[in-house]
Amino acid sequence: MSLRYLTAKMAQQIDEELMNAAGAFSIDQLMELAGLACAQTLATVYKKDKYPRVLVCCGPGNQGGDGLVAARHLGMFGYKPTIWMPKPGSKDIYKRLHTQCTNLDIPTLATSDPALATSTLKDALAAHDVILDAIFGFSFQPPVRAPFDAALPLLNSSHLPIVSVDIPSGWDVERGNAEGVGLEPDVLISLTAPKEGARLFKGRHFLGGRFVPKTMEEKFELNLPKYHGFDQIVELPGTPEGTTQKL
Repeated sequence: MSLRYLTAKMAQQIDEELMNAAGAFSIDQLMELAGLACAQTLATVYKKDKYPRVLVCCGPGNQGGDGLVAARHLGMFGYKPTIWMPKPGSKDIYKRLHTQCTNLDIPTLATSDPALATSTLKDALAAHDVILDAIFGFSFQPPVRAPFDAALPLLNSSHLPIVSVDIPSGWDVERGNAEGVGLEPDVLISLTAPKEGARLFKGRHFLGGRFVPKTMEEKFELNLPKYHGFDQIVELPGTPEGTTQKL
């Protein structure tokens, strides 16, 4: 059976059900599981002996929380992550996740000045080996605002490999990089199930989210692939643009 790709509306509905009685997960748990899957994906593709310095770019929403969790795990895996987070999330959960990273001596290049944030990012790109993109998620709505409007072109032109979380930053969840302003990552780690826009992605594609109850998978006809052993991720077969993925 073919793997289902989610519209924005369906992705939102599944997230809500995961956090109500059907799933009974807290947002903390979902971020922890998502961030672990992201860290495992990066570590699978980019080995720490060649790509030890990871620049984790975080936005102010749930996507940024996933990035902070991934940074913590990458630090525990032996990588040297650095966080670029110009607009920290205001909720207590983000502060707690950031404190956990700080307690592990993971540096943060944080600034609220858009011009300085761009300059800081440019300097950081020259000192890192791979980028984890955790800026925007599936709820992103254009336009891209400062400082991220300047950041996305910098990331694209850095020539560093990019691993994007759930949907590449700047992409429409259903139409992909329709505006032409999004990132062009080498690796994508879709969470729970891939989004419609990911049909247009041509790099290595992984799925993370080994927490969806079987009843929910059947209800939404997700047709998820089998995870192997204790892996938190599974690589999806390459798919030409616009076709349906068969598993």
